[in-house]
Amino acid sequence: MLEQLKADVLAANLALPAHHLVTFTWGNVSAVDETRQWMVIKPSGVEYDVMTADDMVVVEIASGKVVEGSKKPSSDTPTHLALYRRYAEIGGIVHTHSRHATIWSQAGLDLPAWGTTHADYFYGAIPCTRQMTAEEINGEYEYQTGEVIIETFEERGRSPAQIPAVLVHSHGPFAWGKKRRRCRA
Repeated sequence: MLEQLKADVLAANLALPAHHLVTFTWGNVSAVDETRQWMVIKPSGVEYDVMTADDMVVVEIASGKVVEGSKKPSSDTPTHLALYRRYAEIGGIVHTHSRHATIWSQAGLDLPAWGTTHADYFYGAIPCTRQMTAEEINGEYEYQTGEVIIETFEERGRSPAQIPAVLVHSHGPFAWGKKRRRCRA
């Protein structure tokens, strides 16, 4: 099932350590199929250097249930699902704990557009979400992370198609694209 999509998601996940965007197994890439019925995502806790396409996990977007794969999906699966359910223009998501973006997110500040390279991909500052409440953190943290991202875009009247990334306060970046190959973190 979705063999090409699993291969593409694997390749995108393997690019994360190659570009020094992740530490240990932290970070993940997911993508949806053309029907938007299924999401393929990296498994939780699997080392990048031994990961294969068969390790990728297929999740039904509507229910969040695993439909294929023997491994547990990434702990960030609920965040990815919340974004796919809300924004039809998102086809792929990447989440990292890249050092500089994570440090910036801990300041709780939007990342201004300071140059033309930023402006090539983002039509304005990359927003930083508000700090999550203790209830959100201690409850369904990953789901609430998705909700806080959605809240940030809706309260600011911003389009995730024009600003295809966010910094989650004190956590790190999530970035997305219409097609999975357009994601950049």
